[in-house]
Amino acid sequence: MNVACLVLRVMLVGFLWNAAQAIAASPMPPVDPNNAIYEVPVEPGVSYDDVVTSLKVVSEGENFVNPANFPIGEHMKKRGQDPHGVLEVRAFCNLGLGAEIMLDHPEFVVFAPCRIALYEKAGKLFLGLDRPTFDLKNIKNPTPRAQQAARELEDTLINIIDKARKGDI
Repeated sequence: MNVACLVLRVMLVGFLWNAAQAIAASPMPPVDPNNAIYEVPVEPGVSYDDVVTSLKVVSEGENFVNPANFPIGEHMKKRGQDPHGVLEVRAFCNLGLGAEIMLDHPEFVVFAPCRIALYEKAGKLFLGLDRPTFDLKNIKNPTPRAQQAARELEDTLINIIDKARKGDI
């Protein structure tokens, strides 16, 4: 068997494995319009490292940058505090969509960049999102352009965490 055939077989097995994992995943929970936080559990068998890798790869594919990560749990440990499952917050930005909001409402910058948190509850890993559409409720009379951009941001971020909870890349 030549190297090209072997590479193709390995790629096919990887593809089929990822497809099987995606099919087996539980459905995404509905968005609660009255809650700023959208939270999803990470699927069984998906590690923290899988989630982090997925967040990096999928967000880049959606034209988002990851300008900052805040390892809050590590900082709590350094202060002698037990973080009780607090792991980190990762910042994500799509300036094209964010600018659509901030051009009409510059004060929206207080909510930028968008944040996705990784944390544990009851021994299970979760992803949590601060919803841009909920944040926009704090702006008086948001423009239709800002509302549309916030919906697009949120939909894309939910897609990113959907893939990350399954370890998809």
